[in-house]
Amino acid sequence: MSLKDNEIVEILRKENEEFKRLEEEHRRLEETLSQIDKKKFLTADEEIERKKIQKQKLRNKDLMADMVRQYKQRIKAG
Repeated sequence: MSLKDNEIVEILRKENEEFKRLEEEHRRLEETLSQIDKKKFLTADEEIERKKIQKQKLRNKDLMADMVRQYKQRIKAG
């Protein structure tokens, strides 16, 4: 049986606290970015903060994708 990525994500949300934490943080970072992006102009400090948030959000996404890949490998290994 082959699970789709979205099905694996649902399983990880229920079974893996680290995955859930990363997903929640990713969502919070997205909301913060959305608020920052509503401003017409950003100060230098705000621009730096925006870049930091974008990098952290990407790191979280990469970690979650790794967890999905590892889950797939465990399924294949049986």
